[in-house]
Amino acid sequence: MNKVRGFTLIELMISLFIGGLILGGVMFTYLSMKSTTRDTMTIGELQETGRLAMTIMQRDIEQIGFWGTFYEDGFTNQNNSSPGNPAGDCFGGLNNGSFPDTEPTNFRPIYADVITGTTALSCITNGKQGTEAIQLKFLEGSPLANQGSALINKYYFVAELEQSQFMTGANLQAAILNVNATLWPYSHHVYYIANETLILSGRSLSVPVLRRKRLTVNGGITDEAIMEGVEDIRLLFGLDTTADGRVNQYKATSAMTASDWENEDAILTVQLFILVRSLEPDADLSLKNQTYTLGHDPNKRVHTFTDKYRRTVFSTTIKLSNMGANLWRM
Repeated sequence: MNKVRGFTLIELMISLFIGGLILGGVMFTYLSMKSTTRDTMTIGELQETGRLAMTIMQRDIEQIGFWGTFYEDGFTNQNNSSPGNPAGDCFGGLNNGSFPDTEPTNFRPIYADVITGTTALSCITNGKQGTEAIQLKFLEGSPLANQGSALINKYYFVAELEQSQFMTGANLQAAILNVNATLWPYSHHVYYIANETLILSGRSLSVPVLRRKRLTVNGGITDEAIMEGVEDIRLLFGLDTTADGRVNQYKATSAMTASDWENEDAILTVQLFILVRSLEPDADLSLKNQTYTLGHDPNKRVHTFTDKYRRTVFSTTIKLSNMGANLWRM
């Protein structure tokens, strides 16, 4: 009869020790990969949020000041007809609603304001204190090929050399127009930030959201969420105060005067700063007293945080090609 020899106690202990080392290495690798994956996803989330918010706002800002084939220097009772401004319209100052009015001042295609409390521009009631709201009025993209393609719930701009009209899509479809008139979709947008409560991973979190007020025919001024995680926006306007076609002064929103806004020849650039934040906190984040600066001017806005949220700042300078002394011509 053959005897079967098993493992000795020492061999078992050595095997368990080696197995423990291997298991520990596997667990360490797994946890490291999990942490790295989470960090990568959060950074990717910040990059996507900032890039999309910047692209959406920049696209609108670049188009202001363009009025198709209407070549007059401004809107008056003699060269323009417009519907009344809708209920709950967004405006700041004279002649700054959705459409030109009879006030003896220039119609403002761009305007910005700092949110005080939670209100701004007579239409924002849920804004985030101390952030900025920007109002933009512009023509979208390419002109319509024909009147029949106009959308009922949208406003349009009818441009001729010396005459212009703002009208609804329904009225445009039925209108008798000059053969040389060009037809353009018209937009009035207001971007601002509001804090909202969202349920993420089963938790209730306060999340900053970039929102947009938008002009429609049936609903008047509607409100829609654009991007979660946008915590602050700041604007810096490049002005030409010497009429030489070059920026020689930069002003923050709070420093802009009524005459600055009404002089559309003067605003040549807009510097846009966006602070974005992750939607959820990172318990493993070891950074303390995180400081983020929006702008480099004397009125720059500095934020310091001690929480566990990841953040980053995006910035760009947008040239207003249709503003200044050399206005658009088609």
